[in-house]
Amino acid sequence: MAGKLKIIVDADACPVKPEIVEAARRCGAEVLMVASFDHRLQEQPGVTVVQVDRSDQSADMYIANHIARGNILVTQDFGLATIGLAKQAVVLSNRGQIYTEQTIDFLLETRHEHAKRRRNGHYGKGPKPFTREDRLAFLQTLTKVLADLQENPPEGRISNTGQMD
Repeated sequence: MAGKLKIIVDADACPVKPEIVEAARRCGAEVLMVASFDHRLQEQPGVTVVQVDRSDQSADMYIANHIARGNILVTQDFGLATIGLAKQAVVLSNRGQIYTEQTIDFLLETRHEHAKRRRNGHYGKGPKPFTREDRLAFLQTLTKVLADLQENPPEGRISNTGQMD
């Protein structure tokens, strides 16, 4: 990958945008935040904001068409995470989980099972509240991934764990 590291953010419901900007600034990475017009974001130095229409998959489609091998994708959308993995990006959840090809299949299956239960009238508690510890875990994971990519630029293939093959 020529040039800077790039972090692409599915920014509509992303609670760690400030942490992403902070980590990117420290290591000189570029940030691309993609959100619908319903979520107004401010451009900042080193941060490009792309606003897309309100339709259900507009942000995902924009990201899918612009992500490349060696980018870092931050999303909580398992479908978009799958696309990022297929394009050999390092994919993180907003809680600091690194998605891999091994874990994404399980997560997609679990999501499908929960959807079936909801259709049958069984509702769970939903996700646990986002905490300060979640923010710190995310920042720690992102900082480690950025450091790893800086030390080992992705001239070779990046595995879906963020490690060089």
